[in-house]
Amino acid sequence: MEQSTADAVRAAWAALDGDPVSAEAVELRGPAGTLPARLPVTELAVACVAAAALAATELARTRGQHPPGPLTVDSRAVAVAFTSERHLRVDGRPFTGFAPLSRFWPAADGWVRTHANYPHHRRRLLSALGFDPARTDDDALVDAVAEGIHGMPAAAVEEQVQAAGGLAVASRTPAGWDAHPQAVAVAAEPLARLAAAGAAAPRRLPPAPDGLPAAGIRVLDLTRVIAGPVATRFLALLGADVLRVDPPGLPEIPAQHLDTGSGKRSTLLDLGRPADRARFDGLLADADVLVTGYRPAALDRFGLSPAALRHRRPDLVVARLSAWGTAGPWANRRGFDSLVQAATGIAEVERRADGAPGVLPAQALDHGTGYLLAAAVLRALALRDRQGGVWSADLSLARTARWLRRDLAVGSTPQGSTPDPAGWCDERDAPAGRLRYALPPVTPPGGPRTWAAPPGPWGADPPAWLPAP
Repeated sequence: MEQSTADAVRAAWAALDGDPVSAEAVELRGPAGTLPARLPVTELAVACVAAAALAATELARTRGQHPPGPLTVDSRAVAVAFTSERHLRVDGRPFTGFAPLSRFWPAADGWVRTHANYPHHRRRLLSALGFDPARTDDDALVDAVAEGIHGMPAAAVEEQVQAAGGLAVASRTPAGWDAHPQAVAVAAEPLARLAAAGAAAPRRLPPAPDGLPAAGIRVLDLTRVIAGPVATRFLALLGADVLRVDPPGLPEIPAQHLDTGSGKRSTLLDLGRPADRARFDGLLADADVLVTGYRPAALDRFGLSPAALRHRRPDLVVARLSAWGTAGPWANRRGFDSLVQAATGIAEVERRADGAPGVLPAQALDHGTGYLLAAAVLRALALRDRQGGVWSADLSLARTARWLRRDLAVGSTPQGSTPDPAGWCDERDAPAGRLRYALPPVTPPGGPRTWAAPPGPWGADPPAWLPAP
């Protein structure tokens, strides 16, 4: 592969303060441009996956394993994994992508991107724009919403929908985003903030079975959608006991759960109910890692702020993922990959031939940030074992977007081609039916080729850890 990909691997690993010698040993395979775009999406994707695999190898050695052979990352496997939702089948049936109201809309002075895949976001979008949120006639609604947005400035649509709790952003040019106060705040943050927030004695991990460096690690997963679930799915591949916790009134999109739920268990708890909160506190008391994917302050009311968690469990690794970063005027706004692409100038760079904003060939901000988040957790566990400390990690889609657009940018012409997914997918029986799914994008030396179990029904598992091995 091209030298730019090797440079990206070094940069991703350096962002996690990894040993630079380790990055030189990664063997890169496959052609360049497997995720063709004007921006270096393939380089970003390979680098993020390589960083996660390097961190897995480091933890394996920390726990007394001796992984055999070189660490190889193939750009074709990475490309298929980063577009996994397109290859997902249940009994041969594919799944639809974005909902009808999730799209770009021409506004009076530019373009607006909305996200309405979840029913509650759809209702808020319609209410904000003056439509009956109970309407179900999507074809007529698309025309009506288009007419309404067309007469408004893009920034006005953005603020009106956001104020109602919906999801919309004005599509900005790169220069327009870089001048925005939120972009300034994001630029001040590292690509991956992995830090020891205080002193604590080392917490030694017992030896782990070969190929499963995260075996015995208990991960409490409070993430949704794609990026966070991708991170915890990778931890599950490595042997971690991952228990995802969702509120019962906020169902996950079935295809997303099937796509990112392999190897994990899923339970439902309402943290506002005393009985459920007591169960959650019991889980937290025995967890090694807490991963959250909500807005930075969204869980504070439940006593789950970083400061409160450090006080209760100084040895707990706390990893937080957000859309827009931890500071700035948008820090507490909701966001998704598609919205971040539009707001940060990526959609402008990838503009289509007909003049409309474009998109990346994958939800690369989600997937890439997910693998970086997994890498940060694995590194934190290894460092906690060797030197102690109170470890936390913070990453955001917006910061990954900046890395893609400003720091990795090479060339300006789409090149390459998407690989045939046949060799990078597999099938297995699952509770939902015969599942066709994308394989993991990398197999750490000596590690498993796929997850130990397929995704089970969403929310069907008890709120309890598996017995210790």
